[in-house]
Amino acid sequence: MKLSDFKIILLIGGISFLFMQNTLQQNSVDYGEIAAQYKKPVQYWPAPVIDPGVNWKEFEAIEWDSNYYETQELPEVMLGKKLFFDPKLSSSSQVSCSSCHNPELGWADRQEVALGNDHLQGKRNTQSLFNIAERKSYFWDGRAKTLEEQLVGPISAHNEMNMKPEKLAGKLSKFKEYRQLFKEVYHTDKISFDKIARALAVFQKTIRSQPSRLDKFIKGDHKALTDQEIYGMHLFRTKARCMNCHNGKYLTDESFHNIGLTYYKREYEDLGLYNITKSSDDVGKFKTPSLRDLEYTAPWMHNGLMDDLHGVVSLYNSGMQMINPSPEEKKADPNFPVTDPLMKPLHLNEHEIDALVAFLKSISGSYYKMPRPEIPRK
Repeated sequence: MKLSDFKIILLIGGISFLFMQNTLQQNSVDYGEIAAQYKKPVQYWPAPVIDPGVNWKEFEAIEWDSNYYETQELPEVMLGKKLFFDPKLSSSSQVSCSSCHNPELGWADRQEVALGNDHLQGKRNTQSLFNIAERKSYFWDGRAKTLEEQLVGPISAHNEMNMKPEKLAGKLSKFKEYRQLFKEVYHTDKISFDKIARALAVFQKTIRSQPSRLDKFIKGDHKALTDQEIYGMHLFRTKARCMNCHNGKYLTDESFHNIGLTYYKREYEDLGLYNITKSSDDVGKFKTPSLRDLEYTAPWMHNGLMDDLHGVVSLYNSGMQMINPSPEEKKADPNFPVTDPLMKPLHLNEHEIDALVAFLKSISGSYYKMPRPEIPRK
């Protein structure tokens, strides 16, 4: 080998080493330095990065429901629970509320979209019932404003329970056990759909998340999260911009956003909130889901097409602005969806994505699985 060739090899090797060293420096993070900023009361944490005009709330820990077991013994709750798990609420007597909201599956069904009456599929992913009492609207498009109003949808939908609400009371009245239960709760054995809806709503409002490791950390147990998870939380609050929509006790703003998954004029198209308001500004907007117990409720998104948290974070990392219409396209088609301006390219590296995913997994803490009750059969 000539000396000049050897020098060239050394030069290339040196440049490669410097490049690799620079890359490692860029991607390396001192977890301890960041973590130390959060191992103190929440009010002293670094301020999150929030866009102007965004109404946000600080993280807040949830508490153990110390009255849970007593609450489950209340007559109205017990009645609602039996109704919830009873397939007689469907026309076929084969589909219950728990068919899609299974307590062993995070009060969801772990499927892309719901499977209901006659094995017909729905169009959207089943939302978990965790903390449903705290919601301000229901369904992915927010079309119901109360839980009692919401439950009419799945009971009557042809591809869910396919039951005519006006006939349900008569069907249940044929069972002596139900007549007795309704009399104990409402002081009359005359069953009505309104009473059925009320009992179901009362029961569902008892379905709450149990505290996670994040809650323990917020309350002062600073060993509850690893330094990597704390760094992920820091990214969640800052560079990753998550807190613009996912904030407060339940990690949701209870609002609606288009994150770029409308699939406009393509397979999987779903116009979301637009179907309710008919406003072109609402095309592709869906309700911000809570991130509580996230790990138990996959797959995610309104269409259930995401089943890997790294994939979800990578989607947000892109910003999803590349699919927006040009001014000419928007003028020609006012309904052409525009991704929410809160979505922006994040420039997260692989190291940061891993930390963010680790933090997201720390938000899940509901290990208790409610047993199914005995349902009236006589």
